[in-house]
Amino acid sequence: MARHREIDQKSLLARIFSPLARALAARFQRVYFRAVESVGQHKRDILVGRVSGARDSLEDAKAQFQNALEKFSGLTEFDGGQLEDVYRQLKVEFDYSKAKAMAVRDRIDAVQDVAEALFAEWEDELEQYSNRSLRSASRTKLKQTQQLYGQLLTAMRRAEGKIDPVLAVFQDHVLFLKHNLNAQAIASLESELVTLTLGVSGLITAMERSIERADAFVRTLNQQKALPAES
Repeated sequence: MARHREIDQKSLLARIFSPLARALAARFQRVYFRAVESVGQHKRDILVGRVSGARDSLEDAKAQFQNALEKFSGLTEFDGGQLEDVYRQLKVEFDYSKAKAMAVRDRIDAVQDVAEALFAEWEDELEQYSNRSLRSASRTKLKQTQQLYGQLLTAMRRAEGKIDPVLAVFQDHVLFLKHNLNAQAIASLESELVTLTLGVSGLITAMERSIERADAFVRTLNQQKALPAES
């Protein structure tokens, strides 16, 4: 009963504070955008910068997960030595991988925040045109940019969604080794490496697709910026 009350209290607090946190975050974003735009940096430029940052974060995470897999795969070649050292090395790789995963999530969230603000502003400003031809051209460009952005965000979220299952397998390996520092533990973990390898392979593929989408999106926005002004 006490356990249920604790869960109910946590659920209530989550319902109260989650909307509040989102509202505060949205307000902070609006203040931030006004501040940077006051010095000449527009949302389009911010979006390009954040997409580039997310791309770099995906590259870093990709390299880290590949390196972690190599370390875990090295268990199959263990032929004696200090298992404590092996555990520490794998724990470090897991912690690095977890940190890189968090960075990826934060970067993708930052991209989504500014993209939504940019598109909302773009939609509003369509009504300010007096020239129908220019309004139509701008609306077409908006739809094209939104479509490309949608493909980018879908690819990034798909890659993000593959991270937790891989981290879960990494964590299982690390925890098992922590409490079973013997050769038999190493042997039992070897059979799980196929699952881990397949998971990392799928994650890397998804990350590479996200990186390609990010490169294409940045190129498109930069090309749009380089076009002659519509008015």
